[in-house]
Amino acid sequence: MPIRVMLVDDQVLLRTGFRMVLAAQPDMEVVAEAGDGVEALQELRSTEVDVVLMDVRMPKLDGVETTRRICSEPDPPKVLILTTFDLDEYAFSGLKAGASGFMLKDVPPGELLTAIRAVHSGDAVVAPSTTRRLLDRFAPMLPGGGNQPRNKELERLTDREREVMILVAQGLSNGEIAARLVLSEATVKTHVGRILTKLGLRDRVQVVVLAYETGLVRAGGQG
Repeated sequence: MPIRVMLVDDQVLLRTGFRMVLAAQPDMEVVAEAGDGVEALQELRSTEVDVVLMDVRMPKLDGVETTRRICSEPDPPKVLILTTFDLDEYAFSGLKAGASGFMLKDVPPGELLTAIRAVHSGDAVVAPSTTRRLLDRFAPMLPGGGNQPRNKELERLTDREREVMILVAQGLSNGEIAARLVLSEATVKTHVGRILTKLGLRDRVQVVVLAYETGLVRAGGQG
């Protein structure tokens, strides 16, 4: 079955461009479009969607709040935030709202397609290092260790899992973490999976966000 994609953007020309790129792919299908968040939520009530490409700056209801509402539903589609400028504060808010990642609107078509497939398979679509750079920029907004309820959640982790979580938040891939800790890559993947399960997180992006929120990792990427 093709990946069912929904395009949410108030610029018709951009939606048209994205639709043309996706239509040329045998494994993708644009099943819905919307020009604002209100329209997007209405469409989702009657249309089965796997991945939502979500603009952030829209009339009526912006992409961040729309993402939050979508991700609060049971078994929601994955959301990929589209931003005009790198390090946009809206991207940070979108990640906090539950998006699986963010990309720039001028991303090359090949990267966009790869991102959609990655999101659909359950992966985060931004490199952890990119997410870390974004969070470094907005670190002053975060509690920085004062978020006691979230700190309590970290007590569920073993020492090794906390160690892996810190390295994930510092932007290391599974392979790099394996080399650092002298583990197999499969073992690291297992640890990451357990971290996600124990903390109720959807992907590596949310691991990085929580690591910053709790002060486990500070601005600059140091644990």
